[in-house]
Amino acid sequence: MKKQIPIGCDHAGFTLKNTLKQKLEFLGYEVIDMGCHSEESIDYPDYAHPVAHHVEQNTGMLGLLICGSGNGINMAANKHKGIRSALCWKKEIAQLAREHNNANILALPARFLTEQEAIEILEVFLNTDFEGGRHQHRIDKIACV
Repeated sequence: MKKQIPIGCDHAGFTLKNTLKQKLEFLGYEVIDMGCHSEESIDYPDYAHPVAHHVEQNTGMLGLLICGSGNGINMAANKHKGIRSALCWKKEIAQLAREHNNANILALPARFLTEQEAIEILEVFLNTDFEGGRHQHRIDKIACV
């Protein structure tokens, strides 16, 4: 059975989403494309929430979100309990997001990355494991009180 990964974007992330979707399929993932499906202007929360909800409901699943700056779609995803969406613009940040924060959604800033940079960041995110240990204690403190 293929690993599944839900992906979503806004209009600014549409082209990069399609590129990364092809890369994911090449890597053997079953991509659950939750939109958007054109460059027509839309509202990023409409696509962030379904991806975040899907990851939330499927323990251990990773997700991918893309918008122009990465900020808005990342903020919307992080409103979900149990979601640790990380805005990453360098491979090293993606690695630390997984190792130290057990990030379960990668948010990318389409307007600030080349396709190759985005592919490299995605691959690092997918191939890096959470270290656990002292980091779990910190993650446990993230939940709202």
